[in-house]
Amino acid sequence: MFWQEIYPLLLNAPRLAIATMIIAALSVSRPGPAAAQSSDVPAWLQKHAGTGDGQIAQVILNRARALHQKKRSQGAITNPCYLAMDATRPSTSQSGKPGRRFYVICESKRSFRAVSSGYGNGRKLKRANFSNGRQCAKNFSNAEGSKLTMGGSYVTAETRTSFKGYYSRSGKRTPFYRTFLLFDGEGETNNARERAIGGHQATFLKWQCRLQKPESPHADKDGYVFFGRLVDYTSGRSNGCTTWSQTASKEIITLVEDNPTTLYIYPESGDIKAVASAVKAGKSLSQAGLYWNETCRKAIGAPKFWPKRNLQPIINKWRRSLKNQPQRVLPVCR
Repeated sequence: MFWQEIYPLLLNAPRLAIATMIIAALSVSRPGPAAAQSSDVPAWLQKHAGTGDGQIAQVILNRARALHQKKRSQGAITNPCYLAMDATRPSTSQSGKPGRRFYVICESKRSFRAVSSGYGNGRKLKRANFSNGRQCAKNFSNAEGSKLTMGGSYVTAETRTSFKGYYSRSGKRTPFYRTFLLFDGEGETNNARERAIGGHQATFLKWQCRLQKPESPHADKDGYVFFGRLVDYTSGRSNGCTTWSQTASKEIITLVEDNPTTLYIYPESGDIKAVASAVKAGKSLSQAGLYWNETCRKAIGAPKFWPKRNLQPIINKWRRSLKNQPQRVLPVCR
């Protein structure tokens, strides 16, 4: 139908006009990026594409697959599985359970899994408020110290396990170790190392007191270690890292430890700007070929991207304004 309509026009048009008409016509006939379906997506995997709970948006699936295929063809990775995240989804699903917005895909095993994950909480400073609520992320940035999520391409790197202290478990004092999976980025995410961006279990130890344990290899010069209670913030907010539940964290780290793979996080800066412009103009995102989770889009209004070049000076000036505070000394545990 396309060529039947355009062919009579081509016969009477100069070459330059012909080229212009062909490009314009093809642009109109091509589906938007949010609706486009990659022709080589396996049927079993395509069934998981969508905007419902536990599904992955088509645009994210396409980009995550393309990144993985690119890195494998370059010989940068050999892991047959890859990761993706949709930071536009809410923290809690309609059922009240943690929202599933992180994806582990192993095409060779025909395996697709959606799990919960945290996004960056940001900061609220006098000169700029780029904080995020508990349910939906509005602000994004690649500025160091912003504590915000940055969408784009990453490759998982090495892991580092650190001792955080002791906590009480079944009446026993138990050591808590947390493994941190580092990410290497490219393009707008190339400062992931500088920002200490990676993935880890969504649990931290809230220190309460100092426990006398001189036999511990982690004890300070006076023989004390930190003691506190574990705080689980699964699917909530982080300091900019990707966080998972205890179970998912173990599975993901086991999958990629010493066997790097790709991670694609949506949205990128271009997506954020395009969605914000469409919202401001009152345009339909689907008709514009754009994607954002509708529940969060309604909650936040329009998203905002804070470029490093604009936000970094604000953060640096805020840091310089902070007065030196005396180090807090925790009481000794009784």
